[in-house]
Amino acid sequence: MRVVAITPIHVTDEELARRQERYTRLAPAGLTVELRNLTAVSPVALDLQSDVLSSDAALIDDMCHIGQDAADFILPDCVLDPGFRQGSKEEVVGMLESVTSHLVSQGHTVGAVTRNETIGAELVRRIGEYGFADDFAGLEVLNLSFDAINDEELWHKALKVGVAKLAAKGATVVINGCSAVNVDQSQLSLEVIDPAELALKLILEQKSKVTI
Repeated sequence: MRVVAITPIHVTDEELARRQERYTRLAPAGLTVELRNLTAVSPVALDLQSDVLSSDAALIDDMCHIGQDAADFILPDCVLDPGFRQGSKEEVVGMLESVTSHLVSQGHTVGAVTRNETIGAELVRRIGEYGFADDFAGLEVLNLSFDAINDEELWHKALKVGVAKLAAKGATVVINGCSAVNVDQSQLSLEVIDPAELALKLILEQKSKVTI
């Protein structure tokens, strides 16, 4: 099964290779992921609301140019689901929508962390749009720069604090609000979900059910 993922921002060749390696490592047996760089040269980070809007529009445009024979599923490589609309094309998977729906169906109260306020505001908006507001314990903003995505030690240090606060709010599981970060589960008071990893598992499960 083939998945084409598209970055939500335009990244360097080095960063694209790092993210591709991560997807190759996370992909379950029977599924391959080809990560493509966003065609538009901007945005290069999601720091402003205008970046979020530009990312959404650019993803829609890029997805329109993916042929049906190129992929079984298309996955925007972002927890904000840029370019994804509920009830539209079945082959387009919204990472946040898919993961949150699964966690809620398992009886969880979901919390989330994001690196900045802009990403956090859009994530909360999406959670409400998807109908999961009543199952959402809240958001904690880690206040980290874009460079922290590649700094696992710095991210984990901030993550521990955020997870503890979400546990106090009643969360039973936490979504790590960045699809490009490797999650270290050590010393965390709650399970933290790597949204990219779980989304790939759910894609494979969905396809398996259809073919049975």
